[in-house]
Order: sequence, then C-alpha cells, then structure tokens
Amino acid sequence: MPSQQELTDRAARLAAVREAMRTHGVDALVVPSSDPHLSEYLPQRWKGREWLSGFTGSVGTFIATQDAAGVWTDARYWEQAEAELAGGATRLMKIPSGASLLWIDWLADTLPPGATVAVDARVLGLATARALASALEARGIGLRMDADLLDEVWSGRPALPLEAVTEHVEPYCRLARADKLAALRAQMQRAGATHHFLSTLDDIAYLFNLRGSDVSYNPVFLAHALVTLQDATLFVAPGKVDAQCEARLRVDQVALAPYQDAEAALAALDPGAVVLLDPRRVTAGMRAALPDGVRVVEEINPTTLAKSRKTEQEAIHVRATMEQDGAALCEFFAWLEPLLADRGRAPLTELDIDTHITAARARRPGFVSPSFGTIAGFNANGAVMHYRAKQSSHAVIEGDGLLLIDSGGQYHGGTTDITRVVAVGAPSPAQMRDYTLVLKGLIALSSAQFPRGTRSPLLDALARAPIWAHGADYGHGTGHGVGYFLNVHEGPQSISPSTMPEPHTAMEPGMITSIEPGIYRPGRWGIRIENLSLAVPAGTTEFGEFLRFETLTLCPIDTRCLDRSVMTAHDCAWLNDYHTMVRQRLTPHVSGAARAWLHARTEAI
Repeated sequence: MPSQQELTDRAARLAAVREAMRTHGVDALVVPSSDPHLSEYLPQRWKGREWLSGFTGSVGTFIATQDAAGVWTDARYWEQAEAELAGGATRLMKIPSGASLLWIDWLADTLPPGATVAVDARVLGLATARALASALEARGIGLRMDADLLDEVWSGRPALPLEAVTEHVEPYCRLARADKLAALRAQMQRAGATHHFLSTLDDIAYLFNLRGSDVSYNPVFLAHALVTLQDATLFVAPGKVDAQCEARLRVDQVALAPYQDAEAALAALDPGAVVLLDPRRVTAGMRAALPDGVRVVEEINPTTLAKSRKTEQEAIHVRATMEQDGAALCEFFAWLEPLLADRGRAPLTELDIDTHITAARARRPGFVSPSFGTIAGFNANGAVMHYRAKQSSHAVIEGDGLLLIDSGGQYHGGTTDITRVVAVGAPSPAQMRDYTLVLKGLIALSSAQFPRGTRSPLLDALARAPIWAHGADYGHGTGHGVGYFLNVHEGPQSISPSTMPEPHTAMEPGMITSIEPGIYRPGRWGIRIENLSLAVPAGTTEFGEFLRFETLTLCPIDTRCLDRSVMTAHDCAWLNDYHTMVRQRLTPHVSGAARAWLHARTEAI
C-alpha cells in the first residue's frame, strides 16, 4: 500500500500532466513502458509510467484523460499492480498478455470523434504506432506524436546514463566483430538493402562485441547504429567509448557519432537508399525521420536471429557458467536451510534472500551482476508472479509453507535465470500436489523431441498438459529466450500462448530458452520451477531434422515437496537422472557444508 506522501505526489503529477494536456489541446495521453530502444528494462529517464502511477512492473501502458487514468498490464502483474496503485486515482486495467493492444481499443471506444490522443513517437514502437493510428482514424480521433509532455512537468527528470562501454573479448567472445558485420551485410544484400538501422540495445551490443551498464541488470548501453555495405556508424554519447576501443572499432570501419545525431543521419540519407529495419524493434519517431524517397524493407533484424543461435563455443562457456552459478546456489542453500529448520532463530525475511544469494554469486569467477531483481516470495507473496520484497513491505519467513526464489546472474560467459521453491517447515498436501504438477510440466517439455523449425509458441501446451489435466493453469508464458551475457529476456523464440507462431519464432539449434511452468493461488502460495535449456540436434529421420532440449541449469529440485502419488516412472527417472548430473557437475566446485547439502539434495527418489 503506498504511503500518503506517495499518493499525494502522484496526484500532483497527474494534475500537472492534465494541465499540460489542456494547454496542448490533448484529450488523452499515452505513456508506454518504453524508451527510444523499445527496451523491457528502462533507464530512469524513461520510467514515466512508474513516475506517474507508482506501478513498478516491467510491462504496462499508462493512459490519462481529464477524468480517468489507468495502467494496462497482464496477469503477471495484477496483484502487484493492485497493491501499488491502491488508494490512488490510477486504475488497473487487466489485459491477457504484455503484447495485447486492448488499450488502443479502450481509447477508440472511450474518446469522442474529434478528440486528440498524444504519445511520444520517440518511445512508441512502429508496429504499435500503426495499429494505434489505424484504430483512431477509423473513429475520427486525432493522433499527435510530436511532443513529450512529460518533459514539461517532470521536474528533476533523470539525465541519460553515462556509464562506460567495454569490449566483450576472448575467451568468451570468439566470433569477431568483422565476421558479424560481414554476416549482417550478406543478409542486407539478400534483402536488397544498402543500409540497416538498429535501435535495440542487445542487438547493438551483440553486433559490435561491446557491453555496458546503462540499464539495470542488462549489460547494454544506449546507442543506435546505422550499417552500410562498407562501414557502420555507432551513435553513442561522447566519452562512453575510450580511445583504445574507438581505435579498434575504426579498424573494422566503425565510426562513432553523438547519440542524439541518429535521427539526423537517417534524415540525411540519399533518396536512392534502401533501408532494412524491423518494425517491431524501431520506434515510429525514427521511421518518420527517413526521407520520403528512401525505400524501406521491413524484416526482423538479422542480428536478432543470429544472437539467439549460440555457437558451440558460446555453449561451452554457458555450461561452465552454469557450474559456477550452481555452486553459488549450493553455498546459498547450505546457509539457508539450517536457518529455516531452526525455529528458535532470529527472524529471517525475504530481503535476506536477495542479499545472500547475490553475495554467493559475487564470490564466483566471471560474475558481473544479477540478471534481474531477485524474487523471493514466501507463501502468499509467491503468488505475485513478479513480486519484489521492499524495506517497506516484505514477509518474515516463519511457520510452514513454500518459499519461491527466482534469481539469476550475469557472467562474462553467460546469463543465468533459475527458479526454485523450497520447503519451509511442513508444506501442506495441497501445496505438495501443486508443486509436483509444476515439476511434471517442467519434465514434460524438457523431455520433448520435436521437428526443427517448430514454432516455439506451439511447444507451450506440452508443459501445461500435466497441469491442465488437474484443472489448473498459469497466467504467463512457459519460456523466453536468454542472451549470452546479454538480456535475460530475448527473442525471437517465445514459448507462450500469447505469442503469434510466426516463422521467425521457430526453434533452432543453439537457442537458449527458459522452461518455467507454475501454479499460483492468490493469497495462499505460488510455485514456479525454472531451468534454462539449450536446443540441440536429436537426429534426422525420413521426416526431417529433430531437436531436443539439453538442460543447462544445475541446481537440485527440492524432493521434500513432492507428492509421489501423481508422479510416473518417467517423472522419477528424469528427476533422478537430472540430480545425478547435477551432483557430478557441481561436486568439483563445492566443499564442506555446500557439498554435503548438494549430496543430500540429489539423493535418488
């Protein structure tokens, strides 16, 4: 529940926004959860939705009219949003998925003909802008995308981050920048393009073998890039790239230009240019900068496909990183479990989980930072899918139940993301049944074999089937792509029913994807078990090539929570085989209490 001061501040901000809307003749203001790069996680400067509403989730769209305000977000955030918006003027508007555009329908249905909607084109995706413009035009509603009203009312708005850019080098980065640029140019030529414009930060970091820290948890930096068939320009704030790195970029025909010059560079292109861009990964503002005579080819960024398919050398580093991450978790759980068993101990809170799990990872070689904010939810808090414990609001871990811990790390050799649920005291039979059903979902998809090129959303039902069979379900996707020392969420693959099964979503060898089914009982408990898996060849038959999943994550799954009555012989065999692998791979990296814990938690069932 927000404090009275927070509610007062939000009311004042909303009043200021509405005054600016009246001044500009605007009837509705849209503030996406976005920045000029369409990032999921945002630098502070572009957290306008959070500043206005108080809702801190990573997905959501804020809309204000003179008499209403709302945040549109999906089921992952409903409980969180209800708590964070409570007592204020902003309503929670529930949508089925983060990709939903129901907020556009609301604008079209709510506003009268002749009204005007404003949104900053510099932070609105091109594909979304087209859908918005089409829906509003059909109702006689105007659309303005030329003003950032937040700049007028946001006193003390954060400046752009100025953290240094570094190179991702050997031994972790074996594919040279020149080779990546050559591969990209081959795709440009195939598409008949003379230029390719990129704004998505992970694509840029991948292409140029550079990393940064401008965005929390993601090793990326603010930049745009314009690539021709001969050279490339990286638009980045002066001073972020040091002289030595700049010299090495010049060797590969990459020049630096000020960050704010990207739009002007597009506007200056010759009319005969042919520009390849991805309408889902570039803003409407950048597209509008292109001169009328320039021809545009719209396709998925070739780098998005390339970076999703990890090389065998990258996979080797990821496997080694998983061993270090798993060893850190052994040390963490060897510390945690005795405390949970000690009923006379000092209070242990959800906040303590983040502190100690991050410290355990920080002791491991190659660790850089967490890959997202740790989620540690006990019992009812575990049912809030993206729960974050705060100093002002968190639970003491005591009594009986389940503790959900979702965490991950950024390492030079890979990105990790794992969820485990552990027993606290004696879980109830209902909790154990839900836990086992979730594990069965994980096992079902982890065991699957499927034709190469299967569109990843179609795999979602394999994980849900054991859960559906018992009348349960979960309100999020089953799996997301994971970067290589890059964003913990990346495309193009997405194992989710809310993702359209388009050709670019096909599962291909080398893709790293999470598998994370769950069951959530609001107000009672939440369960999610998550491993990362690598798509690998499974052989060729007369029906073509097949793939399977190699489980990458190495950490015991708590067998104390199992309801054996709903497990099959296959379930038990898979779990025993997994635990045998975990013990073999992690034992050389741990000692003392951590090794004893590992061996105890990997006993066969």
